Amino acid sequence: MTLFAQLVIGGLSLGSVYALLALGFVVIYKSSGVVNFAHPALLMIGAYVIARLSAGALPFAVALLAGVVAAGVAALVAERLLVRRMSGRSVIAVTIATLGVDVIVETEIVRRIGIDAYVPTHDPWGDRLVHLGAVVVPQSRIAALLVCAGFIAGFLLWQRRSRWGVAMRAVAEDAPTAGLMGVRRGTVSALAWTLAGVLAAVAGLFIIAFPSPGLQPMTASVALRAFPAAIIGGLDSVAGAIVGGAVVGLAEVLAQGYASNLTFLGTGFAGVLPYLVMVLVLLVRPSGLFGVRELHRV
Repeated sequence: MTLFAQLVIGGLSLGSVYALLALGFVVIYKSSGVVNFAHPALLMIGAYVIARLSAGALPFAVALLAGVVAAGVAALVAERLLVRRMSGRSVIAVTIATLGVDVIVETEIVRRIGIDAYVPTHDPWGDRLVHLGAVVVPQSRIAALLVCAGFIAGFLLWQRRSRWGVAMRAVAEDAPTAGLMGVRRGTVSALAWTLAGVLAAVAGLFIIAFPSPGLQPMTASVALRAFPAAIIGGLDSVAGAIVGGAVVGLAEVLAQGYASNLTFLGTGFAGVLPYLVMVLVLLVRPSGLFGVRELHRV
């Protein structure tokens, strides 16, 4: 029972990180109709800047801010130079172009990393552990759960109460009508991409934090597991991103924790499980758990 409780806490913590990444997929898709496969690259940029600067003489808060700004600016540049210029073309073409951006950025960062692993230092939690009765959890996991929950709650509040949050919702609901009502769709798109970059950088921090070995070439593949989270919840649903992240995080951590009981499924099953869950959900609900169903007249 202790192991199960420990795995559930770890799964919810990882799920909150996946939820942040899935939220980035959702806000970009709702604002521009593009599935942003450059999202892992944004995570790598933010995590690389944070880990590299925090290892030096800079305070951790400054390194974190620099990483968030770097990822946000990179996302904005991608939107301005790529999405904006290709906006009149096929959405599929833009989506494929983001895949090319991801490959280019990841290749450059992996070249800079080399065979080393970059670990963020001077962070507030370090390698400390939290004892919750018989359950032992790394303090970084608790911090990830609280920080990610705070970011998600702040985003939901901003989306409902702020002027640009309402504008973003209007574009997501009916972009042509929102444009006729004076909503600047280009500004909303730029804001969504920048926000997605910020969320990716924050998620990247906790992906490379203790007990993770740090930033390494395989870190980007971890970010790709947030894509099934977005699809499971519904690519056009903010609530779905949160639920999808929790589902993927719990499924992955539980599969890792009980790997000895799942040997008949083969090694590495935990890494495949998010995609298996995604396929099963899509077989039942093609639009995801919370996605809007499209009706077609026959």
